[in-house]
Amino acid sequence: MANLLNNRVSVTATAAQVTAVKTAFQTILTNLPFLVGLTADERKTLNSIDVNNKAFTEDAINASVNNPTLIPTYISLPNMQSDLTLFAQLDELSGIANQLCERIEDTKMLAGNEAYGSALAMYKIFGSAADAGVSGADSIVEQLKKRFASNSSSGTVAAPPAPVQ
Repeated sequence: MANLLNNRVSVTATAAQVTAVKTAFQTILTNLPFLVGLTADERKTLNSIDVNNKAFTEDAINASVNNPTLIPTYISLPNMQSDLTLFAQLDELSGIANQLCERIEDTKMLAGNEAYGSALAMYKIFGSAADAGVSGADSIVEQLKKRFASNSSSGTVAAPPAPVQ
């Protein structure tokens, strides 16, 4: 359970902040209208580029530039150069975007952990209140206990954490 006294993230984004970020994402998509989506099968069939084959591609382009008479007419050197340039540009942007996504996911995970940990603590507190005979606490415990009723992935019934005695 989370340390309830060590709440590392205790903020919310304003509606204006959320709207501004959504607008910024839309601006990115508007400025990169050529971005494509691939199916899982397409991703499996495509060659990926890494440091070694990027260097190989650069060498092949340089050799083509220096030996244009050896290049068949059905190969477009400008297209190769353009593709490699776009790859490098998107590689840089991807690194920045991945750092941002990681921070968003980490903060989301931390906020969820803190909220859920506090909810589990409250469940135990309500259980203690019910055990002490506090009016209305039994119905709260029964309502919250339903959230632990089934585990759909395994088909088993999961028991809620035991209330504090």
